[in-house]
Amino acid sequence: MTVTQFPVPVSSRMAAVRGSAIRDLLTLTARPDVISLAGGLPAADLLPRARIAEAVAEALTDPAAVQYGETAGSARLREVLAAHESARQHRPLQAGEVLVTSGSQQALDLVARATLDAGDPVVVEDPAYVGALQVFQAAGARLVPVPVDAAGMRVDELADRLAAGLRPRLVHTVSTFHNPRGVTLSDPRRRELARLADRYGFLVVEDDPYGLLAFDGAPPVPVAAHGTRVVRLGSASKVLAPALRVGWLTGPAEVRAAVERLRQGADLCGSTLTQLVAAELLADTAWFDAHLARLRAAGAARAAAFTGAVAELLPGVTCSAATGGMFCWLEFPAGTDTAAALPAALEAGVGFVPGSAFAVDGGLESAARCCFASHPEGVLRTAVQRLAAVLTGRPT
Repeated sequence: MTVTQFPVPVSSRMAAVRGSAIRDLLTLTARPDVISLAGGLPAADLLPRARIAEAVAEALTDPAAVQYGETAGSARLREVLAAHESARQHRPLQAGEVLVTSGSQQALDLVARATLDAGDPVVVEDPAYVGALQVFQAAGARLVPVPVDAAGMRVDELADRLAAGLRPRLVHTVSTFHNPRGVTLSDPRRRELARLADRYGFLVVEDDPYGLLAFDGAPPVPVAAHGTRVVRLGSASKVLAPALRVGWLTGPAEVRAAVERLRQGADLCGSTLTQLVAAELLADTAWFDAHLARLRAAGAARAAAFTGAVAELLPGVTCSAATGGMFCWLEFPAGTDTAAALPAALEAGVGFVPGSAFAVDGGLESAARCCFASHPEGVLRTAVQRLAAVLTGRPT
């Protein structure tokens, strides 16, 4: 009897979904001899493990902590997040206007699935957050790149394209301490982006996991404060702990309702336990403010150490100014191929993400993203020394 060997079915959309060079690098950079500047990982030494343990113990006194929860998220956490977002957005929000997700990445995926049809144009920044590219490619969107400069997305160029007939369904921006460029969208551009959304009818997806990590303690006013056509994504991963997997979104009621229905089919609900833990930590404002102050001070010191080492040891390399967040963007002299140099860098004991990993339509070969947040100052200097030895050919 002949048995037909049928191929295992995989959606045709998957052909357009690129892998994440960053996630792939995590395996290589996990070696103890490699100083990784690649992943956007918060510093392990700054994660509040003891305070989380206290909150877990407290949460477990409530039987609901180990039970299924509401799809939209725990009522207590949504109340806390509504107060948090009301302060950030400079307008009152109710708990019912907040939807909790398993990290902001799930929120982005659900928003894309809820709003996009195959072929819809989506404006993305170039260079772009890799996780956003994967989400929009999986949704079958047509990506329209808009460049990023020192003041964030070139909203003026977007305006020109809109005037010429572009009609995107979504415009995605990592508005504050951009991943990967490290820059922040200026306030005039935020206002103009919200105005363009109202004029042309698209939704802005404001992805903001880093805003609270402003070194001066003054996060910029969100795009969502300037208009109603903004879906705003937040996350506890960078300010509490990634393992809690707590994210959230606010935005138009129609989007929230569609996302909630989709989530019912995705994972029913998130972890009630970690949501109660996050609620406890975020509601303890005295502790949380002090914790943020520690994160900001450490981040500022580490950014200064990294950028100072780059200026000293990598002459001719342009490094973005770090005023918050986790990343610096390096631009090497023309002709440098950072992807080609990566194997030698790993052999020398340092990892980074080549700029080409963030390019929408190719290019950025001479750039690299480096995360300064994960290591103390001395380790960062050693990492730059190793990077300089590989990319300049000179011992340091």
